[in-house]
Amino acid sequence: MTGAWISTVISIALVLLLVGIAALLLVNARGVSDYFKENMQVSVVFRQEVSEDEAMAWQSHLDALPCIRSTEFISREQGLAEMREMLGADFLDVFATAPVPVSVDVTLKADYVSPDSLEVVRAAVGASPLVEEVVWQTSLVEALNANLRKIALVLGVFILLLLVISFALIGNMVRLNIYARRFSIHTMQLVGATKGFIRAPFLLQSAFQGLFAALLAILMLTGGLYVLRSEFAELFEVFSLDLLLLVFGIMVAAGVVITVVSTYFVVGRQVGYTKDEIYA
Repeated sequence: MTGAWISTVISIALVLLLVGIAALLLVNARGVSDYFKENMQVSVVFRQEVSEDEAMAWQSHLDALPCIRSTEFISREQGLAEMREMLGADFLDVFATAPVPVSVDVTLKADYVSPDSLEVVRAAVGASPLVEEVVWQTSLVEALNANLRKIALVLGVFILLLLVISFALIGNMVRLNIYARRFSIHTMQLVGATKGFIRAPFLLQSAFQGLFAALLAILMLTGGLYVLRSEFAELFEVFSLDLLLLVFGIMVAAGVVITVVSTYFVVGRQVGYTKDEIYA
């Protein structure tokens, strides 16, 4: 029984871990999406003849636009250093003059990071005679949205599979428990005990099992978030403590509901068997 109980708890905990991850992504979906959007850079490249003073003066014009979140000026020296890092120290040998213009890296507010809005921003910024081109990776946002949908689909499939496994394990454990207590159950039935009375201790036990599995899943999720925070500290700024507590509450509720509902039906079916069927 102990082995069956532990395996059932672990299976339920894995289900609840995936439920917690899905709930975490769901309740923070807007914040996570905005975080990635506002960290996507748009490069405003100036013409070769534009001086750094002219570019810096025009940067203040960019800062005043309502769609701009932040700007960073990239001097020719910074551009050359980045090019040397990517292409090697001797890449300038093939050019008579340095081909790197000054530029400004721009991050937009999340509401403006969409294909249509980006085109409007490009037209507005690119209209200046100082600007050579406006460059961004449109595919990055599209890839982000597509990957989030794929992640949600994969999580959904795993949750369904683990739910099936959990219901099977819970059913087997309850049947073993009923078999071990079959004489007591038969005696209670003989003296007129109702299904609800017989079912009550099994439901209480399953509720504690679901609660324990939820606490185990919460510990695993918290540990995973702690590890991820060391790698993506800025991403965790979008997570709210209130929303995290909501996710934990969802996990606890899901754990209790899964175990109690499955136990309710299994016990009801088993107690309805005749004496010969129970002993078989």
